[in-house]
Amino acid sequence: MSKIKVMNEDLANKIAAGEVVERVMNVVKELVENSIDAEASIIKVELFESGVKEIKVTDDGIGMDKEDSIMAFSRHATSKLKTLDDLFNINSLGFRGEALPSIASVSNVLLKTSDGKVGTMVTLEGGIVKEVKSCDLVKGTSITISNLFYNTPVRLKYLKSLYTELANVSDYLSKMALSYPSIKFILINDSKELINTSGNGDLLKTINNIYGLVVASKMMEIKGENDDYKISGYISYPELSKSNRSGITLLVNNRYVKSNEIVRCILDSYHTYIFKDRCPYVVLKIEVDPFLVDVNVHPTKMEVKFSKMDSLTNLINKVISDRLSNKTLIPKAIEENVEDNYYEDKLEVNYEVNDRIVDKDKKVEEIKFDFDITKKEFENKEIDNIEIDNNIEELNPRLKEMRPIGIVHGTYIICENPDGMFIIDQHAAAERINYEKYYHALSTHSKNTIDVLIPYKIELPNNEYLILEKHFDILKELGFNFEEFGSNTIIIRSHPTWLPKYAPLEAIKKIIEVIVNNEDFDEDKFNEKVSITLACKMSIKAGDVITMPDIEYLLSELRKTKNPFTCPHGRPTIITYTKYDLEKLFKRAM
Repeated sequence: MSKIKVMNEDLANKIAAGEVVERVMNVVKELVENSIDAEASIIKVELFESGVKEIKVTDDGIGMDKEDSIMAFSRHATSKLKTLDDLFNINSLGFRGEALPSIASVSNVLLKTSDGKVGTMVTLEGGIVKEVKSCDLVKGTSITISNLFYNTPVRLKYLKSLYTELANVSDYLSKMALSYPSIKFILINDSKELINTSGNGDLLKTINNIYGLVVASKMMEIKGENDDYKISGYISYPELSKSNRSGITLLVNNRYVKSNEIVRCILDSYHTYIFKDRCPYVVLKIEVDPFLVDVNVHPTKMEVKFSKMDSLTNLINKVISDRLSNKTLIPKAIEENVEDNYYEDKLEVNYEVNDRIVDKDKKVEEIKFDFDITKKEFENKEIDNIEIDNNIEELNPRLKEMRPIGIVHGTYIICENPDGMFIIDQHAAAERINYEKYYHALSTHSKNTIDVLIPYKIELPNNEYLILEKHFDILKELGFNFEEFGSNTIIIRSHPTWLPKYAPLEAIKKIIEVIVNNEDFDEDKFNEKVSITLACKMSIKAGDVITMPDIEYLLSELRKTKNPFTCPHGRPTIITYTKYDLEKLFKRAM
């Protein structure tokens, strides 16, 4: 007797439900995507007890007739795919034909729908149709899911807390609102409204609806395209970041997706602009020929595979890097109240300190200061051999000239110009200058060396020496002249001229430490790591005493860097009180 038998449809649907419906958010996702595919302009999601008790999704889409409303709950029934070729050109959010039968198999369902000609109500229990009858003719669809997982108690047991389930639904609906700003999304839980977007098609306004005015006021628009991809959206200023990736929204042909590779590309684009463990707010829309992207990877349809991934990541990196490098990124010490009319000019005004209008009718005249800048080594630490042209045309136009006034707590330099007062962290500023100096020297393979009067002897533990020995070529490539001396020891006889003069041995040890701790060598990452390490350890520190000529020289060199606004770790080098901020503090302006 045959042991293999075809399972009945009810059992098959319950198994399919395990892949498609794991929690409340999955149910909401499938129903909302159906509403979007039905061309709805308003989608309302109502939850009771975070959706565990009841989920109701209502839309004003095209609706269904009686025949389709019954067929929709049959497995693999869909209006979105008809031929095999359609699978390689998917333009709809849903296409599998599994969601509704899977949801119905583990819950009770009440469907009301109308195409404007006939209204139909369908009642199902555990996937079995119990009743079909006529109802009102309000165009659109309303579907109510109750008693979720009532017939699969083991799955009900593993639902998270009500708060977690609600948070997941809210997060998903927020992403869909960002993906479709022209659709009005409403989320209500236990009669309390949580989300209500405008649906007017303005993405920045939707960002405001989702994240609030503070976040929306610190976003800047990006656009770019190449032969394969077109990207657009908004990215946050570096000062606005989170401890996790939840603020990054990726949308491919308006489908919310997850991609670790694209997220890594975004974070790499923000490298040295924000802390290593912080993430920016990003809403990134990617438009691509459906033939170049595969969304049929997982039943949830949140994972995708791209053709020509390098083309996409290169475009993202270039667009974000160029946008950040062209903005004045000095965070304000005092946050101003952002008015709604700021949306008219895309909220760019918040960061443009150098173009700040203090008087509503009159722009402040720019004043040029004539400094007698003296290059002088610091008493204990230094900024030496800065390979930056002193020609004024090489100064970074995003950072205007400032006049130093003094220093506070041996750490914070106070400066002024017509735009206001500036506070500069001396260590962060020196780090930025030295970082760019070291990185330039490493990446251009500078071969200038200097002999040491007394050779440096460096001894390492056996395990570290074995790693270093394997990478002796790196030291030679950097310009070190050395030889092995006894067991686990090398002698350095000459080194690159760009090493700090006051502590070359310490710098050499730091370079060797980087080599030993990064056995898998990658030149770009190595240069980056060495530059950051040396810049951090070799720069002046908070509390180091520096003179006014030292400060003037520091400011002069900071203005020659590519990114004078953050240190290599992403900390701000400078913050500002605009003249208007100061006038408000002293009640000179209201």
